[in-house]
Amino acid sequence: MSTYLPTLKQLQYLVALEEHGHFGKAADACFVTQSTLSAGIRELESLLGLMLVERTRRVVRFTPLGLKMTTKAHRILREAEELAEMARSAGKPLADDLRMSVIPTIAPFLLPKLLPALRKQYPDLKLYLREEASAAAVEALHHGVVDCVLLALPFAAGDIEKAKLFDDRLFVAFPKDDPRDPPDSISPDLIDESKLLLLVDGHCLKDHALAACNRPELRASATMLGTSLHTLVQMVDNGLGVTLIPEMAVDAGLLNGTDVQARPLNADHATREIALIWRTNSPRREEFEMLAAALRALRKN
Repeated sequence: MSTYLPTLKQLQYLVALEEHGHFGKAADACFVTQSTLSAGIRELESLLGLMLVERTRRVVRFTPLGLKMTTKAHRILREAEELAEMARSAGKPLADDLRMSVIPTIAPFLLPKLLPALRKQYPDLKLYLREEASAAAVEALHHGVVDCVLLALPFAAGDIEKAKLFDDRLFVAFPKDDPRDPPDSISPDLIDESKLLLLVDGHCLKDHALAACNRPELRASATMLGTSLHTLVQMVDNGLGVTLIPEMAVDAGLLNGTDVQARPLNADHATREIALIWRTNSPRREEFEMLAAALRALRKN
């Protein structure tokens, strides 16, 4: 009796559907049409003789067996990726496809300066970027969706290896003339908890800012509305409060065109560590270390 073996493509479709909970979004993530993804999963179910997904107009619901298969599929796809990584690592380093997630509080401020120089240094490198919040980026890493992540630490990233790039100081951003004569640096006790504006949950910068201030009442009283640093700065510019932003954003001109002022936060651990992380024991470890060294050197130029 022959046993049907699912293809990697079918497993990719199944995993994408479980992650996104929507056929259209899963198809977009797999770069195929919705009908192609749906047909692939139906073919898998037909050949297995089992239902994996319950379909309704509003909800995609996995059967218990479907969920078990998805968990196993994650592992199989990751091991298949590692096989491909082993083959790539045997050739010329940084001369192939590399998928990297970058968090939104780094990507727009660091990459425009570094990517052109990196492309010149490694012309054969095909770097595919995903911009997503820290939790989503780490999940994508462990599911094999991306190869590495440009992240700000500390952050609970699981079983990973890292290469530190640099420390990024935190600054307090406040409206013009509030205070009228600002000091050279601002201590956490000067921050009015009722006026502190932070990014919404899912962004590690929010946790870095609260940890640096080390004032429990800030966590309870801060307003978490911003979906991006640009949004927070506009709110501050309109006198709605104060916020904390990274030095790289200040250097990149985030405050240009506004009346917002910024001063360094005067506190212990008032920095975040910018690092490149990847899965432990990855066959491409040497490549990632080379990439981190290149990014570190290019930033200094």
